[in-house]
Formats: sequence, C-alpha cells, structure tokens
Amino acid sequence: MKIKDGFTLRCVAGKHIAVPVGERSRELHGMICLNESGAFLFEKAQVQTDACKLCDALCDEYDVSRDEAMQSVVEFLDYLRSEGILEDE
Repeated sequence: MKIKDGFTLRCVAGKHIAVPVGERSRELHGMICLNESGAFLFEKAQVQTDACKLCDALCDEYDVSRDEAMQSVVEFLDYLRSEGILEDE
C-alpha cells in the first residue's frame, strides 16, 4: 500500500497538512490536517509499505509500545482509506 500519487505534505504555520494537487484536487476538495506522528506516517507511506513497517518506524521514532503503535497505524490507515488517499496493491 502507499499514498496515491498527487498528494503533497506541507508544514504551514506549524501545522502539517496533506494537500491534493493536480488531478487529485478534483477527487478531494480540501486538505487533511495531521498531527506530528500522522505527518511522519504519511511521509513513510508515500512509498510502498505495509502496516508492520509503519509500526516499526513509529516505534523507532517515538517512545511508544508496539501495541499502541500498531493501533495508531491501523486507525491512521483506515482513515486514509476512508478518504480515498491510500492505494492498496
């Protein structure tokens, strides 16, 4: 899985925002506001990955248990899927 092409991650006034560009802006009208860990995961998911790799990356970057990290990753990926941002292959 990975983030669909046509999204860019920006930091504006200290806020992390995923913005659709080009053709994607026709599908998603708006922006996705992310917290720091959400932006971290979004960046990691811009290349082909899986939930276990994202969980490992989250554990390496933040002081969080594997169970908490996996729960966060699953919720984050579910949200991206519901918004049509995630491409499952």
